[in-house]
Amino acid sequence: MRKRVSDIAAEAEKTDNDRQFVTALHRGLEILKAFRPADKAGLGNSELAERTGLPNSTVSRLTFTLLKSGYLVYDDGTGRYRMGLPVLSLGYACLAGMQVRETAQVYMQKLADECGDGVLVALGGRDDMAMTYIAAARSEGVISLQLNVGSRISLARSAMGRAYIAGTSEAERNEIIDRIRDRYEGEKLDDALRGIEDAQDQIATKGFYANIGEWQRDVHAVSVPYRSPQPDTPMLSFNLGGYAFSLPKDRLENELGPKLVELSRMVSRTGY
Repeated sequence: MRKRVSDIAAEAEKTDNDRQFVTALHRGLEILKAFRPADKAGLGNSELAERTGLPNSTVSRLTFTLLKSGYLVYDDGTGRYRMGLPVLSLGYACLAGMQVRETAQVYMQKLADECGDGVLVALGGRDDMAMTYIAAARSEGVISLQLNVGSRISLARSAMGRAYIAGTSEAERNEIIDRIRDRYEGEKLDDALRGIEDAQDQIATKGFYANIGEWQRDVHAVSVPYRSPQPDTPMLSFNLGGYAFSLPKDRLENELGPKLVELSRMVSRTGY
């Protein structure tokens, strides 16, 4: 989705108000963030311009620079770019610095195995207006959500995203909601705001949030915000989800939601 003009204006305002802010670097990173796991064929300059909201001429200069630096590779046959290996090294460096990921993985896999076919348990954190998976565990079987480490899902509509919003600081929550108001309108805006308020209410009363078909119509999920005891670990969310036919609403709310809350508590007790 192309970024709104207001997003670009906000970026310009940030630059004006902070002399340390390097706009060129920010825009280069936006190019890299535009790539998604499903983009196996790569992206061309026009697609990158569409996703970032940057002018075509700016995108061309940025992709040329990233290509020369090795962060992008170019396919002469298709005229498209793919991410280069240096990007992978950055991602692994980030994951290696998050001990909670390795600690949680054991508990996540145990829970996924207990839940049976079709269940995906994940841990993710905020990436702009999306949630990015940093760990994932699935039960045995062929039917499960095709999401893995690096997958990005909606911050405003997913169970994981809404649990994150409910659990974060008031200042960050207000900033997120302001951006949601800017990006959505009409019924979509009303649904997003109502869902976030519902997530806050559910987490306050039950400890988890159940999202029944609001991210995708045939997907049900429960999620729990997670704040690590380690001050240098960012705010995260645990999520348990799958297709509606294998995860009915009653089972999610009465059985799996409480189990996800307990998983979060066990990870916290390890000190990570």
